[in-house]
Amino acid sequence: MSNARARRAIADTVRWLMARGLYAGTSGNISARTVGGMLITPSGVPCDDVDAAAIVELTASGDARPGARAPSTEWRIHRDIYRRRPEIGAVVHTHSMFATALSCLRRPIPAFHYMVAKAGGNDIRCARYATYGTAALSDNALAALAGGRRACLLANHGLVALGADLASARLLAEEIEGLCAQYIHARAAGTPVVLPAREMKRVRAKFAMYGRPLRP
Repeated sequence: MSNARARRAIADTVRWLMARGLYAGTSGNISARTVGGMLITPSGVPCDDVDAAAIVELTASGDARPGARAPSTEWRIHRDIYRRRPEIGAVVHTHSMFATALSCLRRPIPAFHYMVAKAGGNDIRCARYATYGTAALSDNALAALAGGRRACLLANHGLVALGADLASARLLAEEIEGLCAQYIHARAAGTPVVLPAREMKRVRAKFAMYGRPLRP
């Protein structure tokens, strides 16, 4: 994908998340990997005003060209994920309602539903708290995403979802927000039953083949 198309795709992803109530104001950020680095949403620009021209291009080290807009304050998380995870092509970070509410409890989301396995593990970890925009927060996010995880909560902050491309990253963010809402409701009604590790392993294996064409 060309940089021009990637810029438009990021702006479209902002609109897609806004339409689903997952993105508002200046909270959250979205990026896509490029050949020489990444494209990322700007800092301090309301999501209603984010268009292709507002997207910031960064080098692999995180540098922007002189005179460019400031990138999202969380650019380090995005850069460090791309450095560590070559299979990842896009990162979506939101402050969506239910994921953020659970992040304030600073607990992982257990395997109360088999769809938790979509994030790559038996639970969805919650990264330790650190001030926004810091290297410490990026380090904590990477630790929570270790082992091939594709999503985590950030304590007292929000959600990070990864994907091979923007479409898969934003879909995972939407799915996890739904899981967070379900978990909150389940906890309000009683004690959710957690699926055993062997079942989650079976589900992850099934997801590895999910959506693939049938063999001839």
